[in-house]
This record gives sequence, C-alpha cells and structure tokens, in this order.
Amino acid sequence: MHIDDASLARTALVTGASRGLGRALARALAARGWTLILDARGSAALAEVAEELSEGTRVVALPGDVGDPGHRADLAAAAERLGGLDLLVNNASALGPSPQPAVADYPLAQLARVYEVNVFAPVGLIQLVLPLLRRSGGRIVNVSSDAAVEPYPGWGGYGSTKAALDQLSAVLAAEQPELKVYRFDPGDMRTDLHQQAFPGEDISDRPEPETVVPALLRLVDGDLESGRYTVADLAVPA
Repeated sequence: MHIDDASLARTALVTGASRGLGRALARALAARGWTLILDARGSAALAEVAEELSEGTRVVALPGDVGDPGHRADLAAAAERLGGLDLLVNNASALGPSPQPAVADYPLAQLARVYEVNVFAPVGLIQLVLPLLRRSGGRIVNVSSDAAVEPYPGWGGYGSTKAALDQLSAVLAAEQPELKVYRFDPGDMRTDLHQQAFPGEDISDRPEPETVVPALLRLVDGDLESGRYTVADLAVPA
C-alpha cells in the first residue's frame, strides 16, 4: 500500500462512509495513510468498511445518526481523543420520500427530517469540531448537489437543503478565513441515494463514486480557495 508521508499525522472525519462517495473517499484517504473517523447509520456495513481499511491505517468506526446530537458529540470526542482533526467531510444525506413529492404536497414532518440530516447535522458537527480544525488549519468539505442551484421539479426538499448548506458554508468561509471551507457538487453517481431518487429506473449509466474521488482529493490536498466546486471544475487531466 502506498502511503503519502505528508499525510501520516492527519485525521479525517467522514460521515456517510459505509457506501457511495463516503466509502470511496475513505478508501482513498486510507491509502494515503490518514487516520479515519467514520460514521454511518448502518452498523454492519460500516463495520465491513472499517475492517477492510484497518489493515493499513487507524480507523474509528462510530455507527449512528448524524441527526442525533449525542452521536455528533461522540464523533467530536473521538477526534479529540485522537489528538485533533484536519478534515471534516459532511457527506451523509437524506433524500426524503421516494418518489419525491412536489413542494405543494411535501409532508412537513418528513421535510423537517431532511433538513435535520442535511443542514442542521453538518452545522452542528462543524460547531463541535471547529476548535480542532482551527488548531490544525483544517478543511471542511460539505457535499452539495446540482439540485442546490437548479429548480428540478420534485427536488424542492433535497435541493433546498443543499442550497441552505451551500449558503451556510459560504458564510462560514467568510467568518473563518483561516480555514478552507468547500462546497463540492459531485454530479450524478451510481449510488443508493440516487437510485432512491429514481425508483425503478436503470441508473447504470451514471459514473461510479470512485471516479469522482480524484476531483475531491484536489480539495483535500490542494490549495484552492474556499468556494463551491463541481466535479468538472476539479477534473484531473488523464
């Protein structure tokens, strides 16, 4: 396994790491020697990822719901025990009802849950680990979506949460200029969440999450200014 010596002491917290983009990123960071704190709701799937990656790096796997303040406190405490935090990736997301309802028909209790996971949870986690990130001069990557900026019918719930997270991220970057705060739009991917958004449809033409990771790593390793980036913005030349 190749390990980047410059990354040996760095620690990343990745939410939603049991599948999709979160898992793909965790694998890439493990290959670079990062210490990992991984979160996901599915304990069995998360344990499998942790077992796979722990052969080459230190992994702390904490199953739970990021919408739960107690779980977020556990994640922050794990980072403190490990001596600090260099990277927070807020990747965990909730789609909402599937098929997705129109705004006029959206059940408010379910909309509140989508906001709890996609907006309040990332902000709550940022608030808890901000002292650690300030200490390391760290980075935050909040995973966004094109639905945050495009008015797709049926995407009012999920899209508006990502728009809110985008704006909160932009304000945070203005308030914390010593940190890098990124909003990352990975585009369509072949993931469980994307399949939920298109029930019964064949999404095999969408790219695998692993193909997006090289672009995301430019935010992790590079010196780009805080801001919103799409996968196309960060395309790595062949």
